[in-house]
Amino acid sequence: MFDNVLVGVDGRPSGRDAIALATQLMDPDGRLTLVHVHHGDVAEERRDTRELLERERDRAGVEAELVSAVAANPGRGLHQQADERGADLLVVGSCSRGVLGRAMLGDDTRASLNGAPCAVAIASRGYVEHPAPLANVGVAYNGSPQSEVALAAARELAARTRATVHAVEVVAIPSVAYTGIVAPGVGETIDAMLDEASSRMREMPGVEGRAVYGLAGEELAAFGEQLDILVVGSRGYGPMRRLIIGSTSAYLQRHARCPLLVLPRLAAVGERDPKPIASAAAA
Repeated sequence: MFDNVLVGVDGRPSGRDAIALATQLMDPDGRLTLVHVHHGDVAEERRDTRELLERERDRAGVEAELVSAVAANPGRGLHQQADERGADLLVVGSCSRGVLGRAMLGDDTRASLNGAPCAVAIASRGYVEHPAPLANVGVAYNGSPQSEVALAAARELAARTRATVHAVEVVAIPSVAYTGIVAPGVGETIDAMLDEASSRMREMPGVEGRAVYGLAGEELAAFGEQLDILVVGSRGYGPMRRLIIGSTSAYLQRHARCPLLVLPRLAAVGERDPKPIASAAAA
């Protein structure tokens, strides 16, 4: 699915989680690059970085190019390397304060990856301990053309391991619910929206689909409990072919309960051409 994959490593378990996830998402004949970002450019630090990269590559048992990058912070350095090398996927590990089994980014890394030129995958903590083939691939869906592309990406992932594709549409809580005043007919409107979404999900061939009512971020995070990876799209505004983090995907980067794959705007998965890509459930 992805043929040019960059992985951020730092000698800690999170980097090993990222390598393990990258091997699941990369094409069999794809190119893998391990990148370590450091602050200085002195000879001793470059040597230490090279040794770290070689240890992590050997420990993971992968063939990979090794890159030492200098930047103010890891997220910015990885962003720059992905841009310069034309990567179609950047994989990072979860922050150290995350709950085991969660996919979480630290504030600096998340901010720096916003606007990345490619898809970004976040490995959940401890992923390297159980890197089984993907069996359950999830996607956020809302019936829009953009979410159809997200679904296609999920199908492509699932086809490699004959995984089951699960899709969920979140019927959002209307803003009136937060005022404490329920307008007449709101309940009937929500029921109608939920019925329409449920019917749409039942008609999707080869997909286990359902509709739920609630807050998109919370419902999608809970959805992740049954998945091996959750695919979402980035916001539908901003530079072409860039990953623009919206409120839902930002929430998931703190609370997702499985690995997370965030797709960039206007770029087909595995390609560099500016074709429409997922904006799944307004993520």
